Amino acid sequence: MSGSEVILEVGNLSKVYDREVLMLEKLSFEQGKIYGIIGPSGAGKSTFLRLVNLLEAPTTGNIYFRGQKVALNGKANLELRREMTMVFQKPLLFNCSVQENIAYGLKARRYPRGKIRARVEELLKKVGLQGMAHRHATTLSGGEAQRVALARAVAFEPALLLLDEATANLDPPNVELMERLILDLNQETGMTFLMVTHNIFQARRIAHEVAFLYAGRLVERGKTEKIFTSPQDQRTRDFLEGRMVY
Repeated sequence: MSGSEVILEVGNLSKVYDREVLMLEKLSFEQGKIYGIIGPSGAGKSTFLRLVNLLEAPTTGNIYFRGQKVALNGKANLELRREMTMVFQKPLLFNCSVQENIAYGLKARRYPRGKIRARVEELLKKVGLQGMAHRHATTLSGGEAQRVALARAVAFEPALLLLDEATANLDPPNVELMERLILDLNQETGMTFLMVTHNIFQARRIAHEVAFLYAGRLVERGKTEKIFTSPQDQRTRDFLEGRMVY
């Protein structure tokens, strides 16, 4: 884990619908770390990920990826789109086999067939789905489907992986498996993770740093244990101790 290069930075980033739901004056993330983004419902966490992933355009502000300003006018850099991806709370799988789902991004990038086959087999083993390559995606359990979604997301080894409540609907064994996969991928590849989660215990277990959002603003961020053991802002303390009014 390098922890030296800033991979993502935003400045004066805002999103307004009928009201302002997000305003981040400045927030940056270093390459090779796992970041937990926590806060109550309506804090702007998922909105932030959608802006970073270029699924929506911000109302104001800039996004920089590895120091390069990202175009936000609907003509987003193709190179950037190829270096990040997102896993949602509900698995969004294609209407095809497990194998074809995992291979999708590799085919789009014109990887050789042999390399695709080897990568799919490697990932099936990593996510514990050996022997299920030809199973249709619609026959999978929720936990299996989410593991396929994660395998598809990391198949081409993106630099940045965004997780939006990716384990919220899973039972404890599948949550544990997903967390182990995230930790292993981070350690093996140096992939950066931005993980939105309502599960503060999950953030404490696997995140290197935590950012606490409230009412669309960044309240506090820092190393995970420091945030949990000695938060500097009363709102952070209240949230972590279950006293914040939603």
